[in-house]
Amino acid sequence: MENHNSPVKEPAEAPAGEPEFVGFWLRFFAFIIDSIWAMIVVGVILGVLLGQPDLDMDIVVRDPAGSLVALSGRLLIDLLLIGAAFVLFWIFRSATPGKLLFSAVIVDAKTLGKPSTGQFVVRYLGYFVSTFGLMLGFLWIAFDKRKQGWHDKLAGTVVIREK
Repeated sequence: MENHNSPVKEPAEAPAGEPEFVGFWLRFFAFIIDSIWAMIVVGVILGVLLGQPDLDMDIVVRDPAGSLVALSGRLLIDLLLIGAAFVLFWIFRSATPGKLLFSAVIVDAKTLGKPSTGQFVVRYLGYFVSTFGLMLGFLWIAFDKRKQGWHDKLAGTVVIREK
């Protein structure tokens, strides 16, 4: 017999045949974890390969254009390396380490199968679109029926709980 007056609510289960879409907060925590490991790994790699960036204010004042170019070049390299790391994890594991901690995987939105490499690349590039408008593309996950951010919609992917 069910007790409809119980203050404790059971988690909502997906209808039969429907996957369990991973929502905003789990994906947010996974993204924080992924951002930390990616910054550490990329920072170490770039530190070894390029040395530490020179942020001495005297250089910025003497040669502002040269310093800005050096900093923006370093940022571009950071974004490319982080992007490559994310896409490689997605290709080989269908998730980054943060998502794997929550048993979450990225799948094709139509087939629920493994997305193509092209979809993963579009998904990463879609992160930049999702940052427009105060991160509205990421916040969209909280309100979307299938918990898709703009980057998911662009790439044709969803994030589901692996069973």
